[in-house]
Amino acid sequence: MKVDIRKIGNSLGVILPRQVLESWGVGEGDQLEVTDHGVRPRRKGGLAPQALDALKRSIALAVVRDFTPAQIRAQILANLHRWQKQGVWVSAYDEWRGIARRGDDGELFAAMLGHDDAATRLRESMPFVGLLSQSEVRRLHEEASG
Repeated sequence: MKVDIRKIGNSLGVILPRQVLESWGVGEGDQLEVTDHGVRPRRKGGLAPQALDALKRSIALAVVRDFTPAQIRAQILANLHRWQKQGVWVSAYDEWRGIARRGDDGELFAAMLGHDDAATRLRESMPFVGLLSQSEVRRLHEEASG
């Protein structure tokens, strides 16, 4: 959907259609988040750490179910390359790069799906994003939120 940027007082702004706001569950007096990536409703609350890791495991499981290890490794390396060029880097990315480059499917699946502390920590910085459709990721988030 496209919306026009309009003059509103001394500022510029957009008017969002009522049906969009209703689908987001927001109304007059609520707030939206504005980021470099767009406008969206503010997150309400958040998931407890165990629920958040369960969500990340379900995302990883969907990726493993729908893509080959070679496709996953290629996505990991492409994302890491782009993020490093952008100056966005955490130490877990060094570990993910090593996992992707070694080509050991078992090591890859253990990092993506494992229940141990190392896998849980690595899933906090998942570099295989972008493989699933936005609708699939949204569905998994909705399931996790109950």
